[in-house]
This record gives sequence, structure tokens and C-alpha cells, in this order.
Amino acid sequence: MRVLPYLLLLILCTKCGINTETRTNLLTDLELQILDSIHSHHGLFAVAFKMLDSTNQSLFINKNTQFHAASTMKTPVMIEAFKRIELAQFTLADSLQITNRFKSIVDQSEFELSVSDDSEPELYQQINQYRAIGDLIELMITRSSNLANNILIEYLGAENITQSMEDLGAGGIKILRGVEDIKAFESGLNNTTDAISLMIIFEKMANLQLVSESASRQMIDILKKQQYNEVIPAKLPPEVQTAHKTGSITGVRHDSGIIYLPDGRKYVLILLSKDLPEVETGTRLLQNISRMIYDYVEGI
Repeated sequence: MRVLPYLLLLILCTKCGINTETRTNLLTDLELQILDSIHSHHGLFAVAFKMLDSTNQSLFINKNTQFHAASTMKTPVMIEAFKRIELAQFTLADSLQITNRFKSIVDQSEFELSVSDDSEPELYQQINQYRAIGDLIELMITRSSNLANNILIEYLGAENITQSMEDLGAGGIKILRGVEDIKAFESGLNNTTDAISLMIIFEKMANLQLVSESASRQMIDILKKQQYNEVIPAKLPPEVQTAHKTGSITGVRHDSGIIYLPDGRKYVLILLSKDLPEVETGTRLLQNISRMIYDYVEGI
């Protein structure tokens, strides 16, 4: 027997209340709707969705498929910084020198970032000056500063960030280097992630179990200030809050985070993509998937 169309099930659910069987049917139909949308687009996509309530409902598509992490890797960098703060190794108020000289992981040769390729240009005007670590974290997350990211990775150590992800059960996240290490890129040495690993770290954060309750709250507050909102929040109502981090490079568009509904419920959503011949088309698909999931959650 065919599953009832998604919108019809949603109407039935809203009008008559919902039981476990109806909820299961809704979730199954939601997955079919998403898969149908994905199959009509070129590229490879991954989805990880989980309700953070007593039902723990979840939906996964290609959850273990590896993707170039792009700027989603900046969330693990932030987590490592807060971990080290919790260990009293430094504070958010401590400062680091702003530099634009980094070493390739291939041969230790030096390279610089180009201000024209960075989404946050102002930090380049402060070379040789000092900025608080808290400022660098916020610039890295909210404005996706590549320069702040590389300064923090050099200070924290890429291998330490990867080990912390492994310790959290998010072993699919591999942080090898800062951004724009062209020699590493050409050698296939890239930061990678999968959807399930990103889901794990955001779930722990949302449940205030990542590093500490205080650190989790501070990281959520930073993620809620995200200035790039073209994917998960794009088609959601303005009263819905999203604590998230995006990522994009050629042919790649990602978003990952926690969605907070006005009624107090929340869920984690990870959307990854690669091999996109048209990034704008892929972005619209991810926006639509985010809206489908929101509509599902509103109906249960």
C-alpha cells in the first residue's frame, strides 16, 4: 500500500493528534520526499536529522559518506578552544598575534591567505597586532574568517582537534590543516567530515554536554550570531532560532546546527553536499529539505 502523501498525513496529524504509528509513517514519507528531491538533482547529498526530545526520532541519508569539510571544520576548532579554556590553559581574554604566514603540512613551506578570498577582510588590517582569543573564535564562526581560523589552528594544533573529535565519538571529522594550504589540497590532504559526526557534536552541544554546560551555552550563543543564513534558516519562520555553521567551496555547500522552535523543542540538522554542477541549485535543494523537516516537526 502506498504511503499517503506527506501533506495529507501532516493534516491528519495536526487535526487528530498523533500516535507512534502515524509518526513513523510521517517520518518514512518525509524520507521518501527528501530522497525524491535529491534524486532529481545532480551531486551527492547527506542528511542527518534528530529530534532532541523523548522520541529521539532521526532520519539519515548517506550519514557516513565523507565530504570535504569546508568551513564546517571551524566548529571543531571552536570546541577545541573551549576544551582548553576549561583546562585552564588560557582564557577567552588572552590574545594571539595576528599573522598571515603559515606552514604547509606537505613540506613546511610558507604560504599566505588572500584577503580577496576571505569572507572577513578587516582582520588583515591588524597584522602584527593582537586580538583576544574570544574575538578570533567569534570572527571564525560568525563571519567565517579564514585568517582567524588558521591562527587558532596553528595555536591549538590540528592533530589535537582531530583527537578531541575522536574522543567525542565523532571520528568522521578529520582536521589536518588550516585553509588555503594549496600544496596539501593538491596532494589530497583535506579536512573531512561526515554527517553523523557533525550530528554527534551538535547534539552534545544542544544537550549542554559538550566540554561543560557553560562552554556549551557560550558556543551556542556564538553560533546563533551566524551571519551566513542562506541554507538551514533561509525558508524557516523568523521566530525560529538557528545555532549553526555553514561551509562552502567549489561544488560544495554545507550547513550544520541546532534549530530552536518557539515552543521550546529543538532538533539537530546536518546538510552536506558535493559535486554540485550548480551551487545555487544545490543550495535551493538544501533550503527545501530544511523546510520539509521543519514542517514535519511542526506537525508532530
